[in-house]
Amino acid sequence: MKGLLRLSSAIALAAMMATTAIPAFTAPARAATLSGGFDVGPGGFQGNFNPLAATGGFTWLSVYFEPLVTYDEKLEKVVGQLASSYEVSPDQTTYTFKLADAKWHDGKPFTAKDAKFTIELAKNAKTGSVLAARLNAVSSAEAKDDKTLVIKLSAPSASLMDALTKVMMLPEHALSQIPADQLAKNSWWSTAPIGTGPFKFSKYVTDQYVELAANTDYRGGKPALEKIINRYFANPAAAIAALRAGEIQFTYVDSNDLKAFNDNKDFRVIEGNSFVVNYLGFNHDSPIWKDIRVRQAVMYAINRDAIIQSLYGGAAKPANCAYIADQVVPAGIETYAYDPEKARQLLKEAGWDQINGDKPITLLTYYTTPLAANVMAAVQAMLAQVGINVTPRAVDTPTYNSIVLNPTPDIAQFQMVYAGLQNGPDPGSINVGLNEKQIPPAGPNVARVRMPVLTSALDAALSETDAAKRSARYQEVCKVMNKELPWGPLWVAKRYGVASAKLKDFIWTPAPGGGPYQAHPEKWAIAE
Repeated sequence: MKGLLRLSSAIALAAMMATTAIPAFTAPARAATLSGGFDVGPGGFQGNFNPLAATGGFTWLSVYFEPLVTYDEKLEKVVGQLASSYEVSPDQTTYTFKLADAKWHDGKPFTAKDAKFTIELAKNAKTGSVLAARLNAVSSAEAKDDKTLVIKLSAPSASLMDALTKVMMLPEHALSQIPADQLAKNSWWSTAPIGTGPFKFSKYVTDQYVELAANTDYRGGKPALEKIINRYFANPAAAIAALRAGEIQFTYVDSNDLKAFNDNKDFRVIEGNSFVVNYLGFNHDSPIWKDIRVRQAVMYAINRDAIIQSLYGGAAKPANCAYIADQVVPAGIETYAYDPEKARQLLKEAGWDQINGDKPITLLTYYTTPLAANVMAAVQAMLAQVGINVTPRAVDTPTYNSIVLNPTPDIAQFQMVYAGLQNGPDPGSINVGLNEKQIPPAGPNVARVRMPVLTSALDAALSETDAAKRSARYQEVCKVMNKELPWGPLWVAKRYGVASAKLKDFIWTPAPGGGPYQAHPEKWAIAE
């Protein structure tokens, strides 16, 4: 009972910290304007409109930038976007893309030279690209003619097409004169970006909103809306208040906010899998996590079922590796059921008093929602009950990235992270967070995981091009993760959005990172 009281107190304290302040904003008086909180939730990048550096926010970015290929709205298959078709060579090392007839927002034609230029930017880590590690297999990109792009690989890669869905095409004529190492933070992204999508950049008002205007020359037809506005909010509660007041027509919501919209005919609740595993990342450069018994103790100390039921309202599933999809989770793996006594015993056997004792451990996260605060408080309370003293620290995403992606970080700033990484639609996407070849600055393996057996399993899965054998390969990855615990996997939650009932032909999918996927923004409309 004492433990439950401590947990309840911690959760209540975190909940009290939420605010509902709504930033000052005056919406344009146009019936054909859709306003939304498109970047409220994990991964939103306020003021950063550079798709090379984006790990989220694709719901918004893909309204004006477009990739060669994207997922369909159900996230089941890859389909053409700026590529009208593509072919793969028998040895699966050459991909030939035929490009659609498209124009940049400044009227210049989109060509294979632009596509080649973009692929090369995305492969170059000096540009600040978070995609470089995912494109390692690309040996060259060639513009065979204006409408034909050829990508050659050094070895077959079953995850190439998934990676290409994140590579938004960029204009060579506008960016080629900017040095690679100056591109990431160049003012172009927030003052004059141009894409090929159905809406084009109009203006950005710092910390308030971004406005896009209809691209009347869009190849898919003139958009139904005149403008789309992305509002920024201090927190999800402020966005929900704006939605209920009719100031915006769409926003993300957490599962514990649904009661305000269920059974309300004025709104439509959209539900789907997030494909994001939330985990506790042990910084393997910190000596306190070297003994696997300590990492096991963390898992046994956390009552994941209680958190899922009480905080997520049941809208999540426990994860015991990086995956929860049936086809890639083998039978018989350890479930790490809640067992605080076992956690205490493991810590005693490992000599925790000598390793760290009650010294505070910084638990860093970029999740700043009230739900996340409650989760962190719960985890903190549960770990404290077995003798592990963690101090949560929530920061914005750019600050988080600057800390964890630093090639020589201060270990004291993050001995653990509470984070998320997508485990689908393609399971290969998890590789960048666990493969020892992706330790910063080479990639985003922020936990500095160095496990040869895990790297070998990931490499084997990534190179497996036989679809019938891929699931078995990823089951091996799951087994290694479950046994060795490079992370402390927690759960995969469902994700929710709420749209005004007045929106017509509006497509939003709870995709990892916000997409991209086929959403057809040119068809979005608002009923009078």
